[in-house]
Amino acid sequence: MTSTITHKVKSLPNKPNSRSRRSTFLKRLRDIHGWLGLWGAILGLLFGATGIIHNHRTVLKIELEKPKSSEIQMVVPDEAKSSPESMGIWLRKELSMDREPRLKKEKAETVSWDGKDVKQPEHWDVRFVAPQYKVIADYWVGSNMVKIKRTDETWVGAIDNFHRANGAGIGWVLLADSIGGSMILLSITGVLLWTELNRRKTIGAIVFVVSTIGLVIIAFKTMFA
Repeated sequence: MTSTITHKVKSLPNKPNSRSRRSTFLKRLRDIHGWLGLWGAILGLLFGATGIIHNHRTVLKIELEKPKSSEIQMVVPDEAKSSPESMGIWLRKELSMDREPRLKKEKAETVSWDGKDVKQPEHWDVRFVAPQYKVIADYWVGSNMVKIKRTDETWVGAIDNFHRANGAGIGWVLLADSIGGSMILLSITGVLLWTELNRRKTIGAIVFVVSTIGLVIIAFKTMFA
């Protein structure tokens, strides 16, 4: 009699262990969700504050001065005239820039001016952009001179550029991207915690999310069709 009962007990599914594993997983998931929320809150506060300054700086009247600009012209050596890349290397060394140049080339073309066709030479635009300043070099191929304009931002402009990651280094860009990543993970862990790994709730959540994404895609296609 005793051996039969023991055999039946051993043959029953080990439900307590299954529940224990699920509880442990949900506990760890709550911890991850909490840390992600803390990280998102800290960076959200930073970018939220800079976003408010960007959107309402005119209303808040906090920009006390305009960005300072200055222009110079420099003689271009022959080795810098061969390509926009050569021009960028020369300018970076000559002006002691701490950023890589951004290059833009406009091909030579014929334009209409005062009823006449005028041949316009190739144009190079070389830029060095940082949150605190912007340097733009304007060069027309065939000329011996290049015009350079430097604009130093105010502290409000620098904050605005940091908010948009305009001219910021790779470290700041990755930091900004971590906000988006944390929000995605926060959403996923939040949905998993809400379902508590219950099959019906999980299926319902998946259907809801997929339907919402589908509606958003359809709405965008309708707006921009």
